[in-house]
Amino acid sequence: MAQLTLQEQQEVIRFLEVGKPLPDKYRFLLFDDKRAVELVWNGKSSEVTNVVLPFQTIEQVDEPRSEKDMSLQFNLFDLDDRGRQLKGWTNKLIWGDNKLILSSLKNGPIREEIENQGGLKLVYIDPPFDVGADFSMDIQVGEDSFIKKPNILEELAYRDTWGKGNDSFAVMIYERLLLMRDLLAEDASILVHVDWRVNSLMRLMMDEIYGSESYKNEIAWCYSGPSNTPSHLPRKHDSILFYTKGNPMFRSPRVAHKSGVHNTGQVFGGNSSSASEEKQKEMESKGKALEDWWLDIFTADRYRSELVGYPTQKPEKLLERIIEMTTEPEDLVADFFVGSGTTAAVAEKLGRRWITSDLGKFSIHTTRKRMITVQRELKASGQDYRAFEILNLGKYDRQHYIGTNLDLRQQDQVAQQSAREDEFTALILEAYKAEKAEGFKTFQGKKSGRLVAVGPVNVPVSRLFVEEVILECREKKITRVDILGFEFEMGLFPNVLDDARSKGIDISPKHIPREVFDKRAIEKNQVVFHDVAAIEVKTVLKGKTVAIELSDFSVFYSQDSVSDAESSLKDKSSKIVVEKGQIMKVSKDKTGIVTREQLTKKWTDWIDYWAVDFNFESKREIVRVKNIDTEEWEEIWTGDYVFENEWQTFRTKKERGLELRSVAIECAPGPRKIAVKVVDIFGNDTMTIVEIQVGGKK
Repeated sequence: MAQLTLQEQQEVIRFLEVGKPLPDKYRFLLFDDKRAVELVWNGKSSEVTNVVLPFQTIEQVDEPRSEKDMSLQFNLFDLDDRGRQLKGWTNKLIWGDNKLILSSLKNGPIREEIENQGGLKLVYIDPPFDVGADFSMDIQVGEDSFIKKPNILEELAYRDTWGKGNDSFAVMIYERLLLMRDLLAEDASILVHVDWRVNSLMRLMMDEIYGSESYKNEIAWCYSGPSNTPSHLPRKHDSILFYTKGNPMFRSPRVAHKSGVHNTGQVFGGNSSSASEEKQKEMESKGKALEDWWLDIFTADRYRSELVGYPTQKPEKLLERIIEMTTEPEDLVADFFVGSGTTAAVAEKLGRRWITSDLGKFSIHTTRKRMITVQRELKASGQDYRAFEILNLGKYDRQHYIGTNLDLRQQDQVAQQSAREDEFTALILEAYKAEKAEGFKTFQGKKSGRLVAVGPVNVPVSRLFVEEVILECREKKITRVDILGFEFEMGLFPNVLDDARSKGIDISPKHIPREVFDKRAIEKNQVVFHDVAAIEVKTVLKGKTVAIELSDFSVFYSQDSVSDAESSLKDKSSKIVVEKGQIMKVSKDKTGIVTREQLTKKWTDWIDYWAVDFNFESKREIVRVKNIDTEEWEEIWTGDYVFENEWQTFRTKKERGLELRSVAIECAPGPRKIAVKVVDIFGNDTMTIVEIQVGGKK
């Protein structure tokens, strides 16, 4: 610290006495950190979250398991020897806020698993940087397509990022970059994909976090296309900022070229006739070292076979070059804004291990289908592949949102959670537009002549919960009830609803959407509680074999309304809306006549994907939590089981067909539970359980 003059000391005292901030010059005089250049913005902080939330396994995707006697696996990362699966590491696709995911990876038990794989050798991210971007999805319904609006949580998160321009983007990305730095191996690379909007900001930010000496390149990925830019030159390149930590592997790519001519056809390097013919042939056979401007990879829309309908999709060739340039086979690659899953797909094809995440549920579903397709392709060609699992922070994420402190002792957690849940229940009732109700054991509100019961935050609505609701209904002669829940026990419906109806009680179960975590969504009336979708299946038993046939699926979504569309449409235009579980195309001709066409002509039009686990309760879902007393990580059974995806069928851009009967699987005699998962065209999943007796009557 520099010695202050008497005048400077007096000046500091005067500023402190009146409570005013010191002039900037004192930052450099008083403190050792004398950065010549520093990036400053509103809300900047070098502090990062250190929350550790346990990861829950939503689904495990692998080829069918054998029918041998399998002991329960109590280690989340140990897998059975199955087919061509490579053992040891299970690739991870994680749904949720990447700030909480990164913090939980960095500070939680998975950190050890990552380090056992050699650490993260490459992070590639393509964060949202387009202020005016439209993240709506183009979803095919029969012969037409439907524009799915972003999830409200995604919209709000995106609005937070850009609500104050570059300041809010910097706040969002800075903390995440700090967390990524701490997760990287000591010899790793990080590449950040940006465009002109935040290029300069991100470059300064990366210099500050990783050090300017870690900067390797600003890669200009150039592309072409029609433009109408009367006030400036067309912006036809993105930048990929390439930084390293330590001394990672680097393989300089070589690209094919013709002597004297670039692979784009442009002449380069002077008169090629001065080189000997043999030298020219040698250069052409070896190729030339790639520069930091890439002209030979087109945008994703030029590779039609790759397109999955995701607006920010990047071409696989781009990720192939980046991954091969910075990693070896078996290295661990990560992407925390995975979007359509390009990083995961390319990493799998190139024999790398991977961790990816995204906030968008539709992104997770898109990536799941894409990775299953990659698995199938690798299997068909006789190549090895890895199983992957879909994780989220589940109930622990919800506990975090309502403020439960997981570092407290168990009894204190319970007391705090009870108080916070009362507050949160009031918030849910407000979002549902229900009034508070007093004097009931199981009901907290009422709406439009129906009583409302709010299920627990941290566990699914159970059969016991519903039975207690039914009991109070019978005691007090209540006939109309809504049950709101984040999750519902699998196999709960439709039997329990039929039982209630037989007693004269109309129960309507509804999902509590994650949007209730944001008060702004509630204030703007943007929170929609959807009825629980219903699945009906048939089991086809023949001796020791069993197959599952999907026989019905019902949903009850709404997005806009037919009447609003009719009143707002201009002549010679059309709009597709979702109303009460039906997708309708509303059109107005040049004379103003309005017509309606129902696009969801049959129940199968709602289904995008369905899968079967033929032996559902064979693998317990285990999470690792820290024991407060011993500071050790403990493995705890959540009480649920992992859905092991043994058979699946889904629609793609090319293949619109959907099988309605699974393959027949030979099963050991005796009772078993089969789980069926259906994912609708919006990316929402519903599960049901079928109990059967193999070798006997159902």
